[in-house]
Amino acid sequence: MILASAALQAAPKNEPVERIQEAARVFEEIQGTKDKAIPDALLSKANGIIIVPGLKRAGFIVGGQYGKGVFVARLPNGRWSAPSTIRIEGGSFGAQIGAGETDLIMLAMNQDAVAQLMKMGVKIGADVMAAAGPIGRAADAATTPIPASGLLAYSRARGIFAGATVNGSTLRSDDDDNAAIYGSRVAQSDILNGTVKPTDSAQPLMTVLRRYFRANPSDEPPPRKRG
Repeated sequence: MILASAALQAAPKNEPVERIQEAARVFEEIQGTKDKAIPDALLSKANGIIIVPGLKRAGFIVGGQYGKGVFVARLPNGRWSAPSTIRIEGGSFGAQIGAGETDLIMLAMNQDAVAQLMKMGVKIGADVMAAAGPIGRAADAATTPIPASGLLAYSRARGIFAGATVNGSTLRSDDDDNAAIYGSRVAQSDILNGTVKPTDSAQPLMTVLRRYFRANPSDEPPPRKRG
């Protein structure tokens, strides 16, 4: 019994997998707040989402922010792609970012925004502009101004969720974390275009996306047996 317990304690963690599950938890918590969530009408039109749980202030990075998260894109048939891991660093995220950790969400409202975010080393605020998104479940997407870039940003810090300004931060695919999830090195484009299927461990996130983005659960491809 003692040996079994020790073996369990010594089992290595798969941090990229845990981060996917944390992203699902963060998004579900935010959308569960009735009057302070991302509007349903915006979610129904979004083509992609980035969720960075626990963005940190880090003095060793110019600009002081660093985090890892997930990027998921809507496929032409309405289903969601498997999650691709990303990292974001540097830049400014507005007044919401303070001491401690902050959850960051970005919505890509068109395919051009998705394509821009897929570029290696894309700089938010230079290569693609992000605007602070509106909050309130009942807000009307038809009256919400969407920037030409199609990118909206939100943050949650110290329990406060609001639209966020994002300037000067660099976004990159995290190929090592993707390899840890999918068992081999895969291109981000193959993940986000649907060639790579979601693993079992990604199902909590896929379930949350179907629930709040109104994707059809029957359209979801069977999970790939890894992770």
